[in-house]
Amino acid sequence: MARAPLLQLTDISLTFGGNPVFDRLNLTVQGGDRLALVGRNGSGKSTLMKVMAGLVEPDAGQVITPAGIHVGYMEQDPDLSGFATLGDFARARLGDAEGYRVEMAAEGLKFDPDRPVATASGGERRRAALARLLAEAPELMLLDEPTNHLDIEAIGWLEEQLSTTKAAFVLISHDRAFLRALTRGTLWIDRGEVRRQDRGFEYFEDWRETTWAAEDEARHKLDRKIKAEARWAVEGISARRKRNQGRVRALAALREERAGQIRRQGTAAMELDAGQQSGKRVIDAKGISKSFGARTILKPFDLRVLRGDRVAFVGPNGVGKTTLLKMLTGEIAPDSGEVRHGTNLDIAVFDQTRSAIDETVSLWDAMTGDPSMRVSGRSDQVMVRGNPRHVVAYLKDFLFDDAQARAPVGSLSGGEKARLLLARIMAHPSNLLVLDEPTNDLDVETLDLLQDILGDYDGTVLLVSHDRDFIDRVATTTIAMEGDGRAVIYPGGWSDYRAQRPEDAPVIEAAKPGPTPVAETDAPKPAPDRSGLSFTEKKRLEALPGVMERLEAEIGKLTEFLAQPDLFSTAPAKFQKASEGLSERQAALAAAEEEWLDLAGRE
Repeated sequence: MARAPLLQLTDISLTFGGNPVFDRLNLTVQGGDRLALVGRNGSGKSTLMKVMAGLVEPDAGQVITPAGIHVGYMEQDPDLSGFATLGDFARARLGDAEGYRVEMAAEGLKFDPDRPVATASGGERRRAALARLLAEAPELMLLDEPTNHLDIEAIGWLEEQLSTTKAAFVLISHDRAFLRALTRGTLWIDRGEVRRQDRGFEYFEDWRETTWAAEDEARHKLDRKIKAEARWAVEGISARRKRNQGRVRALAALREERAGQIRRQGTAAMELDAGQQSGKRVIDAKGISKSFGARTILKPFDLRVLRGDRVAFVGPNGVGKTTLLKMLTGEIAPDSGEVRHGTNLDIAVFDQTRSAIDETVSLWDAMTGDPSMRVSGRSDQVMVRGNPRHVVAYLKDFLFDDAQARAPVGSLSGGEKARLLLARIMAHPSNLLVLDEPTNDLDVETLDLLQDILGDYDGTVLLVSHDRDFIDRVATTTIAMEGDGRAVIYPGGWSDYRAQRPEDAPVIEAAKPGPTPVAETDAPKPAPDRSGLSFTEKKRLEALPGVMERLEAEIGKLTEFLAQPDLFSTAPAKFQKASEGLSERQAALAAAEEEWLDLAGRE
């Protein structure tokens, strides 16, 4: 039986900056459709979704939605201006009797509806936008990276909600396990063309490879035909010049067809160099623990990491994964126990907040401005694993074009920012790679390549991720942080952990409300009950987040300044002054954090 169309795109054309994104695109979404929208970073997935939502006006063509059909859209960066709390935003278009839907979604997605918008993190804002969409229950849902900033439990909750919904949906996600579980059809954007296959994401990679193989075969036949016709044009045209002008024109048409074919975007030329071999024992942690005020992050815990191990840390947001990671790498000290590092360690860190990249500078400056990559006297070259490379040539290895080299980092998509950070990390040899949520925003092809690279990497990997498929493919050991300070070691990846976990063991669940560890960058920060605080203490509590943010920024700048390799020998006075300033600010930050935890925890 034919299904009713919910949305129809007819002859859609759209151009940005002189480059066509879509040309005469036609697409229909019908009732019951569960579609994965896939494509390379920068291919136009989010743009197409905004066209479907009516937020971007095409240059030509029509977007048709039947009367009475509501199309809901969850964007990556929702605008919450004009709303006091996250709940106000999520309930804005609901009746009084429907507000309970937001409360239910907030519980599953783990955010506080009473959180003021002004103090909410980017992840909390995205969760509120997702709750708003689910609560409104439109006939068609457009979801752009809904699993970003969700922990594994929240992803499981969302997966269950979408698997039972009667609504149709179109879904952009980097989470392959999520896509495989939910989708029945696939929309593939490739060089401005949208192809559709009425089979779920599970079959996408085979479809893509078959399509590309057929395309390569057709291109090879076309090249052979052009070569044969060109030989005839040289050898046989003179005898019957007038009669064969049509064949000459046909040759010109063949050449024009070949020139008009858009070459596929290649994969990034990523490479990891493990450099010097580390000792066999990389990290030896004995009896380490950590608490923030009354909140226990980690009870005494032992872990030995050997050279070549791939250790994944899983658990809900706020449970302390990043805190444990930073204790193991020596960035923060445990309250008890000790962490010993092996010999010859060179550590590289992929930070989930992308804080190592200044969004106001150009990609060129982001690379050449790094003292550890700078080639003396050359502003157009960077050091890549000990060899000078032109900055644009190196950026091209990571799929950036000439024009992007001078564009600001802030203009990049999430996936492009991730590739830029990988470019910086991979320029240096490292034998201990720390990856904190590396899969966010990366396309399928780049994820595949990253997995292959990690498989061949001679060093050691510590990984925090909510991507179950990525953990299964990479990890040799999984550490499950199960709340209340528990951390349990399991051999294998995510599926192995789920299979081995004893039936009476606690299931990974949300961290209980309380002070959030400062190292968990996107963990929800609980709104304290301030009824027991004086007026002055309330004001101080409100001011402390800004104080801590300023101190963290100053610490980052001083750390970057002190990282200059020749600073100590060329400017010892500046080195000493900066070192003292760094120690003072670190102490001030620790004191501010303790003060915040004390005030936030008081009744």
